[in-house]
Amino acid sequence: MHQASLFAAQPQQPILDAEGGVRYLPGVFAPDACARLFAELRDHAAWNSEQRLMYERLVEVPRRVARYRIGRDELPPLLDAAAARVREVLGAPFDSVGLNLYRDGRDSVAPHNDKLHDLAPGQPIAVLSLGASRRMTIRAKRAPHATWHIELEAGSLLVMSHASQYRYDHGIPKDPGVVDARISAAFRVPREADAAAAQRL
Repeated sequence: MHQASLFAAQPQQPILDAEGGVRYLPGVFAPDACARLFAELRDHAAWNSEQRLMYERLVEVPRRVARYRIGRDELPPLLDAAAARVREVLGAPFDSVGLNLYRDGRDSVAPHNDKLHDLAPGQPIAVLSLGASRRMTIRAKRAPHATWHIELEAGSLLVMSHASQYRYDHGIPKDPGVVDARISAAFRVPREADAAAAQRL
């Protein structure tokens, strides 16, 4: 199995495709801005606990979650500003943001790909990291199952193309060595938002 690890705090593009593949962009947000946004979201986001059916029983999702529709819901003020910054950097009409609160290394998200039937074709998914660094694992769905481990630092953006979701899974594994919290903000373009943007042009 081929495996690569990306630890350097510089832009990386481990996966290439016609829509931009997977890119890691460190330092998009300054440390002080990250600290303020992290504190605002930790203390004021509309966090929920969720349950999922697994193996015929309900289990608690191992993290806290919150969701906002940009431009329609009342976002925490600094999150609204961060959304504008991500839109500017990537040139994409992001219309929703999903938040995950990983309280420590015991919280995680299993390998998965985003639900493409909900997302506008050709538009990227951008994940802003805040707080503690956590390692994301990206793995090809087909043999030889090439794998990348990317250390997601505070202030970084991980940008994944729509097309990459067909070929790769991504997740945040448990890490008992992490004692501090991390918040991720995943910006997406739902199909309905893409259609509305097209009508405005």
